[in-house]
Amino acid sequence: MTGFLGAALSFPTVLFSFLLVVVVGYWLLVLTGVLDLGDDLDVDGVPGTFLAGLGLGGVPSAVIFSLLVAVAWFVSLAGTALLDGLGLGAGTRIAVSVGVLLAAAACAWLVTRLVAVPLSRLFPTETDATRHAFVGRLCVVRTGTVTADFGQAEVTATDGSSAVVQIRQPGDEKMPSGSSALIYDYDTEGEFFWVMPAGPAFDPLRHAPE
Repeated sequence: MTGFLGAALSFPTVLFSFLLVVVVGYWLLVLTGVLDLGDDLDVDGVPGTFLAGLGLGGVPSAVIFSLLVAVAWFVSLAGTALLDGLGLGAGTRIAVSVGVLLAAAACAWLVTRLVAVPLSRLFPTETDATRHAFVGRLCVVRTGTVTADFGQAEVTATDGSSAVVQIRQPGDEKMPSGSSALIYDYDTEGEFFWVMPAGPAFDPLRHAPE
């Protein structure tokens, strides 16, 4: 255990160890509904455009960044553990560690690019026309709450496919996770849908008044 911690906190692995903690923390917040995988992380955003130039487009930037960090951390950890057993001098150790850093970055890019190709099929690019097609449909809330600046829901298209979209509501109606909402408008600038609570007939979590 001591050897593992020493390798994880040694250069260059320590650089990726810090990023890995950030990545794990981010996904924990996403899973608990505190944060959502927003449209700004899509391939059309600034981060996505940069990644697309590296051949890593078609997948949300958060997913790509997480893969890059995870692979780079693993490769650098393996390289650092190998260096620990060679007993190199300080100067030689620093030079070889820089090589491990570059190798980890290269391996991370290669592996992530190979994985991004099949993953991109799970994230089809949506146009404004297809997004407007969701207006008038029911969706299922997937976050703990929906406010004027936060919320996600799953909506099913006419062809049977489903998508997770960003939703907002102008009021303060309670819409917990699992409840149904009606999409009534699409905000092109903000790239989200305006929703309202569905009636009792469509929402199993909302009871009609007696």
